[in-house]
Amino acid sequence: MAKLESYRWAVIVILSVMLLGCDALAAPTLPDVPTPMATAVPFSIESSRELVVDPVSDVLPSLDPAIMALVDSVSQQQLMGYVQQMQGFGTRNAFSTTEEQNFGIGATRRWLFNEFERVGNGRLQVRFDDFPMTHNGFSAAQRNVIASLPGLSDSPEVIVITAHYDNRPPDVTDGETLAPGANDNGSGIALLIETARLLSAYEWNHTIIFAAVSAEEQGTYGSRFLVQQLFLAGTPVMAAINYDSVGGRAGIPQNVRLFAAELLQSPSGQLGRYYEYIGGLYLPTFPVKVIDALDREGRYGDQREFVKVGVGAIRIIESEEDPDLVNSKLDTWDRIDYEYLQQVTQLNVAVVANMAGSPVHPQPPIIDAAISGQFHLQWLVDEAAAGYVVAFRPIEQPTLPVFRLVKAPQAGNVMFTGLDADQIYTVSMAAIGENGRVSYFSPEILIDPGLVSTSN
Repeated sequence: MAKLESYRWAVIVILSVMLLGCDALAAPTLPDVPTPMATAVPFSIESSRELVVDPVSDVLPSLDPAIMALVDSVSQQQLMGYVQQMQGFGTRNAFSTTEEQNFGIGATRRWLFNEFERVGNGRLQVRFDDFPMTHNGFSAAQRNVIASLPGLSDSPEVIVITAHYDNRPPDVTDGETLAPGANDNGSGIALLIETARLLSAYEWNHTIIFAAVSAEEQGTYGSRFLVQQLFLAGTPVMAAINYDSVGGRAGIPQNVRLFAAELLQSPSGQLGRYYEYIGGLYLPTFPVKVIDALDREGRYGDQREFVKVGVGAIRIIESEEDPDLVNSKLDTWDRIDYEYLQQVTQLNVAVVANMAGSPVHPQPPIIDAAISGQFHLQWLVDEAAAGYVVAFRPIEQPTLPVFRLVKAPQAGNVMFTGLDADQIYTVSMAAIGENGRVSYFSPEILIDPGLVSTSN
C-alpha cells in the first residue's frame, strides 16, 4: 500500500513538471505594434482628378520640326563613304587578321571606334566589349564596338540599335578570301554611324546605344554577348532595332521589310507597330511592310538574341534580296541604291528620335469595366506630357487603331465609351510632348468586354 501511494505521488510530480514545461515552451506575448503612418500615396491617387468621359483633345501626334531637320540631314554622300570604307578592309570575317593596319576585322573595329568618337560631338561614350568565340573548332577573340549616348531622364531604360560589322565568303571560317560585304552589312553599319552622327548633335531623354556587333555570321555571338552584358548590368531595354542588308538596289520595290515575331501579342509586335506608325508620319512615301515572323524562313539576325529574353526586337531589311549577292564577291558598294539607303536611315532617325526625345512612356493604366463596352482608365500623369494617345486595338488587328486622345489637364481619370462589347482588345498608351513627339507605348493589357460584369 505504501508502495502504491509513493507511485501516485511520483506520477503527480511528473505531470506537474510536464505542465510547467509546456508553459515554458508557449509563445511569448507579442508587444503591440503601432500602425505605421502612410508615407506613400496609393496608385489610385489619380481618382482625385475629376472623371472625364470621352475627352476631346487638340493635342495630336505631329511632325516635330527639329526631328524633321535631322531626317532631312541624312547624307547619301556620308552613307556611300562609310560603305566604301567597310568594303576597303578586304574582309571582315571573324577569323581574319587583327594585326594589319588596313585589312581584316581588327582594322575594321579600330576604325569603327575612332569614327564613333569623331562623329559623337563629345557626347558619345565609346568602348570595346571583348568576348571569346569558338565555331567549328576554330577560336578567335572578338570585340563589339559600343557607342552610348546618355539620356537626360531618370529612366534606366535604353534604346538599342544594332548592326553587325563582320562578313564572310562562302566558307564561314575563311579569314583570308576577299569578301566586300557592302550590303551585308556595310549598309547597316553606314546607317548606324550616320544616325549616331546626327543624334549626337542633341541631348535626348533616353539613353541610346549604337552597337556594332561581331560574329553574326557564325551565329549571332556578338549580340548574344551584348544582351548578356545588359542583363548582368541590370539595364532594361525599351526596344532593340537591328539593321542588316538595307542598301537596296536599283529597281526593287520602294519599301522596307520589318520582321516582328508573334506580331499580334508580343513586345516585338508592339515595337513593329510603333515603327510603322512613326515611319508613316515622317516618311509616308516610303512604306514599312510589317511581317509576322522572327526573320525570313530558315534565316536569322541579331534581333533574335533580344527576343529570346523577352525584349521587343525587330529586324529591318531591304524589300527584296538578290541571292546571287549573298556572301559573294559581287556584293560591292557600287550595286547599292544610296537614295534607298538614305530613306531607311531617315526612318531610323525619325523613330529613334521620337522614342528617345519624347516624355517617358506611361506605365500601364488601371482599367475597370463600368458597363459593357465602357472602360474607366486611371494612370499617373507626367508633368512633361502635353497629352496622351490611348490605343484600344482589336486583338486580331496587326496595326495601331485610331487613337483616343486626351489633353494632360483631363488625363489620369478617364472613361471611354462606345467600344464593341463583343471585341477583345489590347490597351496601351503613349505620351505626347509639347513638340508633337510620341513616346513609346506602355505594355499592352488584354481586355475582353464580353467577359466583364457590370460594376459600380
